[in-house]
Amino acid sequence: MGNISTVTLDADAIKIQEARHHDPFSVLGRHPQGQFVKIKLYLPYAETVGFANGGPEIPRLPGTDFFEYLAKPGDLFGHYQLDWVDKDGGKHGGYDPYDFGVQLPDFDRQLFAEGKHWHAYRKMGAHLHSVDNIPGVLFTVWAPNAGRVSVVGDFNRWDGRCHPMRSLGGSGIWELFYPGLDAGCLYKFEILNRDSGQVLTKTDPYGQQFELRPKTSSIVVREASYRWNDQAWMDGRGGHDWLHEPMSIYEVHLGSWKQDAEGNFLSYREQAVQLVDYVKGLGFSHIELMPVTEHPLDASWGYQTTGYFAPTSRFGAPDDFRFFIDTCHQNHIGVILDWVPAHFPKDEFALARFDGTPLYEHEDPRKGEHRDWGTLIYNYGRNEVKNFLLSSAIFWLEEFHLDGLRVDAVASMLYLDYSREDGEWIPNQYGGNENLEAIDFFRELNSVTHQQHPGTVMMAEESTAWPGVTRPTWVGGLGFSMKWNMGWMNDILEYMQEDPIHRRYHHDKLTFGMLYAFTENFTLPFSHDEVVHGKGAMVNKMPGDEWQRFANLRLLYTMMFTYPGKKLLFMGCEFGQGSQWDFSRQLDWYVLDYPHHKGLQMLVKDLNAVYQAHPALYKHDFDHQGFDWIDCHDAEQSVISYRRKDGPDELVVVLNFTPVVREQYRIGVPLEGDYQEIFNSDADIYDGSNVFNTSIAADPIPWMNLPYSISLRLPPLGGVVLKPKQSDKVVKNTKLPV
Repeated sequence: MGNISTVTLDADAIKIQEARHHDPFSVLGRHPQGQFVKIKLYLPYAETVGFANGGPEIPRLPGTDFFEYLAKPGDLFGHYQLDWVDKDGGKHGGYDPYDFGVQLPDFDRQLFAEGKHWHAYRKMGAHLHSVDNIPGVLFTVWAPNAGRVSVVGDFNRWDGRCHPMRSLGGSGIWELFYPGLDAGCLYKFEILNRDSGQVLTKTDPYGQQFELRPKTSSIVVREASYRWNDQAWMDGRGGHDWLHEPMSIYEVHLGSWKQDAEGNFLSYREQAVQLVDYVKGLGFSHIELMPVTEHPLDASWGYQTTGYFAPTSRFGAPDDFRFFIDTCHQNHIGVILDWVPAHFPKDEFALARFDGTPLYEHEDPRKGEHRDWGTLIYNYGRNEVKNFLLSSAIFWLEEFHLDGLRVDAVASMLYLDYSREDGEWIPNQYGGNENLEAIDFFRELNSVTHQQHPGTVMMAEESTAWPGVTRPTWVGGLGFSMKWNMGWMNDILEYMQEDPIHRRYHHDKLTFGMLYAFTENFTLPFSHDEVVHGKGAMVNKMPGDEWQRFANLRLLYTMMFTYPGKKLLFMGCEFGQGSQWDFSRQLDWYVLDYPHHKGLQMLVKDLNAVYQAHPALYKHDFDHQGFDWIDCHDAEQSVISYRRKDGPDELVVVLNFTPVVREQYRIGVPLEGDYQEIFNSDADIYDGSNVFNTSIAADPIPWMNLPYSISLRLPPLGGVVLKPKQSDKVVKNTKLPV
């Protein structure tokens, strides 16, 4: 072997030294030179460099941090290893990253460019990877407008000169295989914009773990290390038909559901015990998590996401989150994640102007900015951006076994003029206000997720009258499984806030929802949005003294659990949290020492039991055959009554929205014989006044277009659920006097 040295740097070497070369692999590593092979290294912190295992020293080019060596082709077998000493005397060693070829296959690049790489998260970002049995980490990032991209981290002093990446041409993807790195190291991408010369340091868009805020570095994870124990649940999930099964959802913000004695967050593993036991005890079928995707600001509640592939480190590591979901499934509880594809924050370390240009967002602020929220809007028409979001959805369903996604702010995505004045938005190609690219995105999102993961649900938070949100894509719908019924929620809360003496004048708000109840697959939500921003706690929305406020709330929940649609209740609402929700502190658990609050909690538990025990209350939530009005016209006495039915399973619901006990209140019923009161929201175990019905026999008196009728005592601000006695499906939790 021989060696050469020179003191003159060519243009390529100068660009490497100045960290502005777009193709470092054309300069660094091994390259043929005549009859020899030249090895060129750039090590800014090296004092001396040599081949490993006692090999010869590699000369420095005088006055530079370049090292060069000439070898005969037969002298180098396989990938060469280096030993080097830094200027502080520290010793280092390993393979040269610039001695390895392209790692990302053409097939993956093509799928990504077409927006069809559903599992892009397996290729993009940072992954443990081996080349020729040499382990390391493969870094991959999309930055098409970059002049240079480098991996920086705790392994190279965060210096972008040390490890510039390889450009994969027109794909806009950059990659670097770094041999010898392992899980746990911190990293970011340093990006030089090729036009402006601006240098940016960004976290990995596909990062699967991040440092605890306020730090923002990505962390290389060790993949597939968790051993799941929910196989029975996952095997059965594909056969789940949640449209025709009971779905009662407990919405949770993990940071404020419960905290330890010092006010610290409970970990994912602690929540897996305490929260799961609590939810199971109350009989909810699902937990819906407000966003746990990584986010920098606690006060955003997770809705300003920066890590679309990472559970927040506030509560533990990714495997700790897997343990939480695994525990839920083993206890027969599904998990839905609140997911935010509508917008992202402007934080400089994250997606905003990722490569120095509007990459993930639209350039024109009339399309690319949510002024209400101070966030940026995704460019859904760009394949790589659409692929990013679709891959994120698949990631949570597949890698974390989630049972569905609640898609936030759908309306803001559908309308180009959402929350905008004239002149502040750009019409679509046909002159309308519909966001055609977002519509296509939703249809693809729902088609792909339902196809890839049968039995999972996609739930839209959509507050307008957009048609077909939950209708199949092949008939022109958006393809969501379900949609929040914001109209019903707003109407019923406005009605309930009226003093009972005035409710007769607002009876239409109580009944109007049934005119459109079966136009979509609706979920009835009393969510976090109803107990923040000055709206107050649910119990404090109700009129009257303390007893009446709790009676009203018990009545409201009785209506929700017996009305067509799936159910959602935000944490704390089940026991009458007295103050509006505060993300920074835990719920007011101490109030359960008081009868009103404890009674309300018991009522929710029993409503869940009644709901799940009777197919009449869930089997036909989304079609007319499961519901009939008995009487919706008694505005004068503010009473409504209706039937819920599924073949032989028949229930009668009567709701009295005034504090007046209605004696001998007659309603029509469909069947002869005796009826049993299986639920009464006024029972004393709920801290009610205990107005009940002990013996109910149907009279052969036609009433309200039904062949029989019964006479009832209606409790004050109370609801009752009746069932023909010939059925043996009587819920045992509710202990009414006999």
